[in-house]
Amino acid sequence: MIQFRNIRKSFGDIRVLDDVSLDVPAGEVFFLIGASGVGKSVLIKHLIGLLSPDRGEIWLDGEEISRFSEKQMFAVRKKCAMVFQHSTLLDSMTCVDNVALPLRKHCNLSVTDARTQAMGLLELVHMRPFANHFPAELGDGMRKRVAIARALGLKPRYILFDEPTTSLDPVSARRVDRLIRELSDNLGVTSVVVSHDLVSIFAIADRIAMLYKGAVRLLGNRNDFQTSSDAIVQQFIQGRAQGPMES
Repeated sequence: MIQFRNIRKSFGDIRVLDDVSLDVPAGEVFFLIGASGVGKSVLIKHLIGLLSPDRGEIWLDGEEISRFSEKQMFAVRKKCAMVFQHSTLLDSMTCVDNVALPLRKHCNLSVTDARTQAMGLLELVHMRPFANHFPAELGDGMRKRVAIARALGLKPRYILFDEPTTSLDPVSARRVDRLIRELSDNLGVTSVVVSHDLVSIFAIADRIAMLYKGAVRLLGNRNDFQTSSDAIVQQFIQGRAQGPMES
């Protein structure tokens, strides 16, 4: 389980997170939503040590990790893989070699063994036919799936997705949605997804947390959000540009 306890984070005079508390049980597809700048990506970056909270605790599988040293974070990052908004593949390497690279580095595999395992990971994300293509030859959605295959290489229990469908066409975005759902249903992976994509949110989320002004505005399932009487929640999920969110 992932547990955030009373997390506060400020940048200068701007408090981005204000006593945020959340639990993400194992195997769940959990979405973090909210307007731009409310701290969604900031929150998940705390989990892998890219940021440290000003106050509060972060628990991962029963261990408090928020004050870990960089060396101690190595084990955490093997458990928690992150797929960034931009796929961050190496353009000079084929897809299979991109996926094989962390296997060679962290698992001490030979080139042949790493590539064999990488082919299996590409199969999981439905990209095996494109194993020998270079990233520049692929569309954004296909590159995203290769990045997910690479993230799976160290067999993480948790995958953090930062805006996985942003900039993708609708067909590619839905393929990524299905893949995230498959990882949970078939492999038991816990996914924490930062997203503005309403189709994704209401198609694959088990639970959703909406952040507003640095705090959790609503935490619940799809039905809780769709039936909420909270004007702030409804403004977001209906995409209305006017109303109390701007106040």
